[in-house]
Amino acid sequence: MWLSEGEERGIQTRPEVSEMLLPQKKRWESMAKGLVLGALFTSFLLLLYSYAVPPLHTGLASTTPEGTAPCSPALSEPEAPTPANSSAGGCQPRRDIVFMKTHKTASSTLLNILFRFGQKHGLKFAFPNGRNDFDYPAFFARSLVQDYRPGACFNIICNHMRFHYDEVRGLVPPNATFITVLRDPARLFESSFHYFGSVVPFTWKLSGHDKLAEFLQDPDRYYDPHGYNAHYLRNLLFFDLGYDSDLDPGSPQVQEHILEVERRFHLVLLQEYFDESLVLLKDLLCWELEDVLYFKLNARRASAVPRLSGELYRRATAWNVLDARLYHHFNASFWRKVEAFGRERMAREVASLRRANERMRRICIDGGHAVDATAIQDSAMQPWQPLGTKSILGYNLKKSIGRRHAQLCRRMLTPEIQYLMDLGVNLWVTKLWKLIRDFLQW
Repeated sequence: MWLSEGEERGIQTRPEVSEMLLPQKKRWESMAKGLVLGALFTSFLLLLYSYAVPPLHTGLASTTPEGTAPCSPALSEPEAPTPANSSAGGCQPRRDIVFMKTHKTASSTLLNILFRFGQKHGLKFAFPNGRNDFDYPAFFARSLVQDYRPGACFNIICNHMRFHYDEVRGLVPPNATFITVLRDPARLFESSFHYFGSVVPFTWKLSGHDKLAEFLQDPDRYYDPHGYNAHYLRNLLFFDLGYDSDLDPGSPQVQEHILEVERRFHLVLLQEYFDESLVLLKDLLCWELEDVLYFKLNARRASAVPRLSGELYRRATAWNVLDARLYHHFNASFWRKVEAFGRERMAREVASLRRANERMRRICIDGGHAVDATAIQDSAMQPWQPLGTKSILGYNLKKSIGRRHAQLCRRMLTPEIQYLMDLGVNLWVTKLWKLIRDFLQW
C-alpha cells in the first residue's frame, strides 16, 4: 500500500510531538515539587519564628517568679565609692554597670565601649541566650540570661531589652551604675521608620515614593497600636524603658514615669552630644580616656538618611509626644550636669577625646573612613543589615597595624554580632536567621 507524501510526513512527526511533550511534563513536575518544598519551608520558618520571637506586648507576668534570690556579690568584691570627679583623685573605676540600650541612638557604639572595658578587665556580662537581645519586645526577666542561676551576680548588662527595673536590679550589686542614651524623638522616628519599616506590616499600605512623609500626613489612618512591631513607630524610647508608648499625653503617669527614670539612672546620655556625654560618663565611672575611645558603628550611609523638613519634623515630634517630653526633660538635666562639670573643662576634654579618636582612625581604618557593606573585605567586619537593603556602613581594618594597637583596633571596629560571638555568647537563633536571609538574599 502506497502512502502519500503528506501521510508520510504525519507519521514521521508523531514521535517528534511526543518527544516535545516530555520536557514540558518534566518542567511541570519540577515546578510542582518546588511549590511543595516552598510551602514546607515557609511553614518551617513560621514555626521557627513563632518559637524564637516573643509576643509583642508581653506583660510583666513573663518576669522571674517572686522569691528568686537577688544578686549576692562575693565578699571579696570591693565596694565602689560614690560618684566622684576623677580629677579629685582617689576614686576607683566603676565596674558594675547597667546600660539600658535604646534603639537608634548610637547605642551600638556605646555597647562596643562596654564590651571592650569588660573584656579588658575580665568582667562578668549578663548575656542573652540564643539571640543578641533579651527576647525583645517582651519585658526583661532574669531567667533570660545565659547560664543564669538564682543569686548570680553580674558586672555588666548592656544588650537590647524592654526594661524591667526590678528584674535588672536583681542581677547586679546594689552600687551598680545605671545609664541610658536618648535621641531627638523626630530624628529617632525617622531612623526607626527607615530601618524597621519593612517589618511593620501596617506600613505596607503606604504606596507613595516617600512613605515617611505619607505616614506623617495622617498617622492615625495607618497606625495600629496592636499591630505587629507597631512599637517601633511611636514613642520608641518610652517603650524601651518599659512604659506604655500609647499612654494619653495628658495622663499624670507621663511625668511620673519621667521622674522615675531620673531616680533610677545615674546618667542619661544624649546622642546629639555624644562626645560630651562620654566625657561625663568617663568622669562618673572614673575611667581613662582610652576606655571611651570609639568609632561610629551601625551608621547608615548618607543617601539613606533623608532629613525631615520643618513641617515633617514638627509632625514627627507631635506623633512621638511622650518621647519628646522625656527628651526635653533630660536635655535640660544634661546641660545642668555640663555646667556642674565646667564648660571650659568640658571643651578641653572633648577636644582631647576627638584628637585621640582621630589618631586611632589614622592607625586602624583602611582608607580612613566607613564604607558601604559591599566594599567590606572581611566578613568579621560586616555589620547586620536591615531587611531588603544594605544601608549600614562598616570598616576595613588596615593590613599593617603595629602590635601595640592591633588588638584595640580590631575590637573598636568589630560589629555587635561578631563581638558577642567573640565573647562566647550563644547566638543560635541569630545565626540561623542570618543563614536564612543569606539564602533568600533578603
